[in-house]
Amino acid sequence: MTIRTRLALQFAAILAITLVVFSVVIYFYTYHSRREFFSDSLFDRARIVAHVYLDGTNRGDEGSQASYRRYLRQFYRTLPEEEVQVFDSQNQVVFQEGRPGQQTNLTRLLGQVRQNGQQVVLEDNYRQTVGLLYRDPRRGDFVVVASSVDADSRQKLTDLRAVLTTGLLASLVIVGIGGWFFAGQALQPMQRIVREVDSITASDLHRRLSQADGQDEVSLLAQRFNRLLDRLETAFAGQRTFVRDASHELRTPLTVLIGQLEVALMQQERTPQEYRRVLQSTLDASRLLKDLTNGLLQIARASDDPSQVPLTLVRLDELLLQAYEEVLRRHPTCRIDLDFGEPMGPTRANPYGVMGNEALLLSAFLNVLENACKFSVGSTAPVVASLAAPLGRVRLEIRDQGVGMTDADRRQVFVPFFRADAVRNVPGHGIGLPLTAKIMELHRGEVQVQSELGQGTTVVLDMPAALK
Repeated sequence: MTIRTRLALQFAAILAITLVVFSVVIYFYTYHSRREFFSDSLFDRARIVAHVYLDGTNRGDEGSQASYRRYLRQFYRTLPEEEVQVFDSQNQVVFQEGRPGQQTNLTRLLGQVRQNGQQVVLEDNYRQTVGLLYRDPRRGDFVVVASSVDADSRQKLTDLRAVLTTGLLASLVIVGIGGWFFAGQALQPMQRIVREVDSITASDLHRRLSQADGQDEVSLLAQRFNRLLDRLETAFAGQRTFVRDASHELRTPLTVLIGQLEVALMQQERTPQEYRRVLQSTLDASRLLKDLTNGLLQIARASDDPSQVPLTLVRLDELLLQAYEEVLRRHPTCRIDLDFGEPMGPTRANPYGVMGNEALLLSAFLNVLENACKFSVGSTAPVVASLAAPLGRVRLEIRDQGVGMTDADRRQVFVPFFRADAVRNVPGHGIGLPLTAKIMELHRGEVQVQSELGQGTTVVLDMPAALK
């Protein structure tokens, strides 16, 4: 079922329930009001009959009484199917006039009237019977029972039911048609968004939805979708750039391997020294290819969902010492000074402890330290690695006095495979800092790079400390 149909049906159902409740309330209020009014009318009739009956029976001669009874008969027949009976103290009928048709148990009714003073009995087909106790000091107490059919209420209530039923059905039809129309009008922006979304493909992710300039729910949805398109466009552009640059970088060592092997096969006999040189060159190209492949795999791993990366308590002081030893093994001539600052704030058991992945954090430390060593070759100043634990954080700062970089190059150091102009002669692939940035992002940390051309570079790794 479409949203348009569901909205129209829900709106019609709400209105139908409201109208039904309203109609029922009106009908029963009218019904009870007319019943009470007719009961009051019957009681008034009973009082008049009692008074007139007493006046007639008090006349002295029989002729006057008979004439008065004829007048009384004409007086009674003013209500539909009216019947009046007067009972003396012995429950004997002393006067009766009208059309017989009562279904009421008079014995029970007379007892209730003598006990309560008056009584009302509602019968079928809008007939009512009332009983009234009339007290007279000379004649004693007697009961007047009046019965009639409320024909006027029967007709009026029948007409009212017809009007309410017709109005309810007509209202449902009008509301159903109107609800269908207005639901379609309200959903037109959604339909327009659906058409625009269907027209956006992977080749034109630059397009955006046109309904994002308002403050209603549809505009908010369009704004969120446009932000999603921004992220998708950025991801697609990054993927294309990554694939292009990775292909270019991988092609270089492969070309060297293929060239060396083809040259080695061109001559049938070569000296052992020539074979050794070819094998050494091939080995160097293979190692370069291995390092590049490992870097690409680490970037892919660091780009995973953080919830899928196992985290444990890692001591960064021990990890820094481990990275220090590995860098010295790779670059024996590099001088690195370590500085472990005093922890700030309350003393903890592991002031340099963080919740992280040890393998990824070690890779980040190695990347930054190895870059500092490679880019400060020829400088007499040592590389300084300072580890500090400010309040709630752990901060590693690595400074070198190497070649540095321009401000324009510094803004692109986190782009994979980017190489600054000043260090293109230094071996590398341009994936160390991008990988480090992704690792820090996984650990809710950040990387800051400060550098000046010819003045060296400072890299700061900052992340939240473990709570325990």
